[in-house]
Amino acid sequence: MWTWETDQNAEGTVVIVHGAGEYHRRYDWLIRRFNDIGFDVIMGDLPGQGTTPGPRGHIDSFQEYVDTVTAWIKEAKRREGPLLLFGHSMGGLIASTVVRKQSVPRPDMLLLSSPCFGLVQHPSVWKKGAAALLNRTAPKTMFPNGLEPGSGTREEGMRARDEGDELLVKKVSARWYRELLKAMEEAHRTTGVMPQIPVYTAQGGADRIVDRLAVKRWFDNLDVSEKHWREWPSLYHEVMNEPEREDVFAHMAGFIKTTLSLSAGAASRSRK
Repeated sequence: MWTWETDQNAEGTVVIVHGAGEYHRRYDWLIRRFNDIGFDVIMGDLPGQGTTPGPRGHIDSFQEYVDTVTAWIKEAKRREGPLLLFGHSMGGLIASTVVRKQSVPRPDMLLLSSPCFGLVQHPSVWKKGAAALLNRTAPKTMFPNGLEPGSGTREEGMRARDEGDELLVKKVSARWYRELLKAMEEAHRTTGVMPQIPVYTAQGGADRIVDRLAVKRWFDNLDVSEKHWREWPSLYHEVMNEPEREDVFAHMAGFIKTTLSLSAGAASRSRK
């Protein structure tokens, strides 16, 4: 876990949860942009990814991700100001799981980037059956992640960067796959028990990894009073790494600032 502090008087703290196969260094730009608008950032690498020890691309349970992010949130809660939880792709799935846990300190806002609530490549019956069998008999059996190179972003600089990055995980275990499927199914079952915090979702309209229709279905069923959906029609999966990322971030930043301002105004009026 690392901390990047803003040069300004911090308005609050953002905890970033990265996606499957990646790690914190792919978020340098996003971290700087959060700092630019007055927020400290806390982020780490998830178990089995990036710089963390242990089998790469493997977890015994999705709870390992939840416990890790919970520790980041507890650290962020020690700071002044509101806490924003940002999750991309599988990180969005993890973030939405964490906020449903009553034992976890609640963030003040949930920000999601193409969250993984469904896959474009729907697993076949055969693949599901094989994964279920291996999950019981040989859970650490590794498979290619099945992602086409360049399918995450159209930005050539990021594509070139990823080609030479040996820390990116390109194989996953049978147990990891089964845990991901279970977590996605649970996310859709539990939209009615999400806490009443503002939820912002940015989704790539040309996403080739996450099923945008599954994400929209999750969002539409979300039982919270304040939520905002923004789909970017031509963008791929990594909306914060696309050539249009400045526009994407500016839209999200506008939501953040407006929502926090209205919340502060309401709190001030209630004290009078």
